[in-house]
Amino acid sequence: MSAQPDLWIARMVQTHRMIEPYEPAQARSGVISFGVSSYGYDMRLADEFRVFVPPAGARLDPKEFHAEWFIEQRGPVCEIPANSYILGRSLEYFRIPRDVIGLCFGKSTYARCGVIVNVTPLEPEWEGYITMAISNTAPAPVKVYANEGVAQVVFFAGKSVCGISYADKKGKYQGQQAITAPRIETSNETR
Repeated sequence: MSAQPDLWIARMVQTHRMIEPYEPAQARSGVISFGVSSYGYDMRLADEFRVFVPPAGARLDPKEFHAEWFIEQRGPVCEIPANSYILGRSLEYFRIPRDVIGLCFGKSTYARCGVIVNVTPLEPEWEGYITMAISNTAPAPVKVYANEGVAQVVFFAGKSVCGISYADKKGKYQGQQAITAPRIETSNETR
């Protein structure tokens, strides 16, 4: 596997609609950069957020997730409280080809402010808007900006096609259209 360059990314956008909307050049002036780079794509943060506001004594549990502990917010800026996090989503919709996996890394501009962006790999044939956890590890609030870069996706093409893709196993986050809370499959669901 090797990281794929800008020309490959542009070709996948044309042939597979891999990224929509797609920015063919890296926008940088006055914003946190976004768009295609030499070996990746800097995705933008959409303008919808879920800000974590837990009650006293709350414990997060992915098996018993309390969506009511998150306040929905829209706008050009979101402030993450000190030592807390938000859920956000990508502005871009991704369609990953069957022989490709995407790995996401937070932008260094945000990392220098104590912000960590966490996204699991974009598996072969997964598609949707990317839901991400954006953590503020700093002891002070920090701002994140909608419609600007938040993380970079690096695409790796396999030497052959996988036997079972995310679409084949009917992955629980397939085709997500909005910020999606944790889901746990029950024994009645198909993998």
